[in-house]
Amino acid sequence: MTLSPVFRSQDAVRLLGKHGVWTRLGSDMEAQAEAVRIVQADLRTLIAEQFLTEAPHVPSAAEATTPEGLYFLQEYFFLILFRSIFATIGVPEERLTLYTELNFCIKGTITAADNIFDDQAKTLLPLAPNTGARFMSILQLMSFERLLRRALERGRVKGILNGTQCDAIQRELLDRMALIGRLEGSEEEGVEEIPRPEVMLDSVHRIRGGDLFALAFAAPKVLEEGGLSEKLSAAEYSVAQLGTAFQIVDDLTDFEVDVNRRSNNLLVSQIHHHGSEEEKATLTRLRVGEGVPEGLVESLFLNSAASVLDIAYCEARAAFMGLAELGYWFDPSLAEQVVHAIVGLDGVLRMEALATGS
Repeated sequence: MTLSPVFRSQDAVRLLGKHGVWTRLGSDMEAQAEAVRIVQADLRTLIAEQFLTEAPHVPSAAEATTPEGLYFLQEYFFLILFRSIFATIGVPEERLTLYTELNFCIKGTITAADNIFDDQAKTLLPLAPNTGARFMSILQLMSFERLLRRALERGRVKGILNGTQCDAIQRELLDRMALIGRLEGSEEEGVEEIPRPEVMLDSVHRIRGGDLFALAFAAPKVLEEGGLSEKLSAAEYSVAQLGTAFQIVDDLTDFEVDVNRRSNNLLVSQIHHHGSEEEKATLTRLRVGEGVPEGLVESLFLNSAASVLDIAYCEARAAFMGLAELGYWFDPSLAEQVVHAIVGLDGVLRMEALATGS
């Protein structure tokens, strides 16, 4: 699970556009783009030019409907959404700017760490191409750690926070990231026990997905007080539910990979504890190395997968209903469309099959 969604369901994207979602996020997209520009400019003061390449174009709000704008909106959708929520519940502009910069640094740190766990090579910084994906991920990790400190120092100079608060924010972030990372690390050699779905939901998905999304609230937890702090706590709970929903969807779309790696997966748990005898027997064979036939989730495992998707829907609806109670503008009736919109390419047909075949 990362903070980088990709909108593959064009029907869902069009429906969200029809309801004005992308238009409403336009100003927040521009603010997030400016934060990316600022942090990337910081990088050029921290490392020699020989390690850098030309920074990619960061679009303006007016370019939101262009290919570059849509790519940016997709890559940074969750950060843009978090900023929009912060603004709606009344976070002052100067601290809103700080949080926007910090959340880009958090996203970059998570992306680099995810690369190492999953042998990938995604980067959010204009680092010069080099051999060795792990080296590039480690360099990105070190860079974002320094960039986050630079953003905090900029806030300190502006009088937004003091040195003690800077330290407290870094401590809060590291504690939260360590909790998520400890879970990821526990699965490196695969897992033997398959917890019941309700147990896995609380012990895995609310950490891997929910706590991941809630990283956006680490700095506000330190800095905000009074009634605004109470609103942010309620918003954090809802955003964590949203992260849980998307982690569940990841389990559905990554079923084949997770079975092969013997990672925690909610569909595996659903089949193991509540599936038919045929489903359970098939799962046993898959977990000892038998390849997963194409279309198995949409055929034999259809009912179990549909039950898991319903859990994701419930988490997403509850998330947006909670945000609506705080005055957020997003219509909770569109929650399922957001879930459908943000899946990988292979997940589109699977999600459509589960939605129509259950």
